[in-house]
Amino acid sequence: MSLSVLTLVRGRRAHLVNLMKSLALQSEAPDELVIAWMQEAAEPDLPDPGCPVRHVFVAGEALPLAAARNAAARAARGGTLVFLDVDCLASPGLVARYRAAADEHDGLFLGEVLYLPGGAVGAALDFERLDALGLVHPAKPAVPELGLRREPDCGELWGLSFALRARTYAALGGMDESFVGYGAEETDFAHRLGAAGVLLYWTAGARAYHQHHAVHVPPLHHFDAILANAARFRAKHGRWCMEYWLGQMTRSGHIEWDEAAEAIALRRRPSEAEIAAARQPDAVRFS
Repeated sequence: MSLSVLTLVRGRRAHLVNLMKSLALQSEAPDELVIAWMQEAAEPDLPDPGCPVRHVFVAGEALPLAAARNAAARAARGGTLVFLDVDCLASPGLVARYRAAADEHDGLFLGEVLYLPGGAVGAALDFERLDALGLVHPAKPAVPELGLRREPDCGELWGLSFALRARTYAALGGMDESFVGYGAEETDFAHRLGAAGVLLYWTAGARAYHQHHAVHVPPLHHFDAILANAARFRAKHGRWCMEYWLGQMTRSGHIEWDEAAEAIALRRRPSEAEIAAARQPDAVRFS
């Protein structure tokens, strides 16, 4: 089955360059790379990823993540879609493993992601070095050494790296574009995956590497979007999402909320100083 790699970009030029370099080193090249630009113009002088590159542009001051995923999926010509976050590098076997999985099963496929420290990625990609430096996310289950393993919890959907057939994505209606800005659109998609009976699989050999960037705890720089999207998700599904972040914001005194609450009560908006103080040291890899 033909395969398209899809990525969303706003800024992050250096990360995008490295992602494209990693695609040029695949054991099986993708049929195309589709870049959904959440900015006015494409970055110039990008490297050759070893496949055709197609560009789509998605307007919106707030991060239009759901709309950008859908625009990339509509533009893609591949029968299999690989969504790879712009912060990620693909290991040499990622495309081949996702392609083989989607050829055999109609499901959603999740690959392992290793989190890298700052300075891990050089001008030439050294995957042995990345394997040695990368850490698995402590909240994620181990990926099988061979083949596929069913994941019964659709909530494990990991937006950094996943694949599925294009017709499956279309049948689900893609991402819900009423979620605007950061947070919840992937959780909503996961909920609909489960309702539709789409099976999730952890996929051996489809490793990606998350390039380092600063994290905020709590993520106060996305304060308004998280509150709005959490409320939208509860109105749609009758339960909360992003509970971890809402809990952090409750403890920091910015909101009043608990899992039994019907609504989030705003206590005070974060100041610029508080947002800056929430930025973690560069040694921190996970939020």
